[in-house]
Amino acid sequence: MIPLSWYLTFSAVLFSIGLFTVLARRHAIVILMGIELMLNAVNINLLAFWHYWSQVRGAPQVNGMVFVAMVFVLAAAETAVALALIISAYRRHHTVVVDEMTLLKG
Repeated sequence: MIPLSWYLTFSAVLFSIGLFTVLARRHAIVILMGIELMLNAVNINLLAFWHYWSQVRGAPQVNGMVFVAMVFVLAAAETAVALALIISAYRRHHTVVVDEMTLLKG
């Protein structure tokens, strides 16, 4: 059996890569991919703790799976809205580089 610490370490590395991607990149699609990496790291944490807690209590509980399903739904909705915004910004500015979109700047 894989220890809980391995899951948490993998999740922390995945979240750090996603955070670096969001903070360091300028392309809107790549920023969106970084956000998705961070959400996947949260899902790994939720599943790892759910599995660990199920083994401690003896009987599997459904709570962790419900939270993971909610995060999946949230990620799908976030992706759909973000892609719609990126397409709209591309039609207006003809670029997806975030630094070049200065519509709201005074």
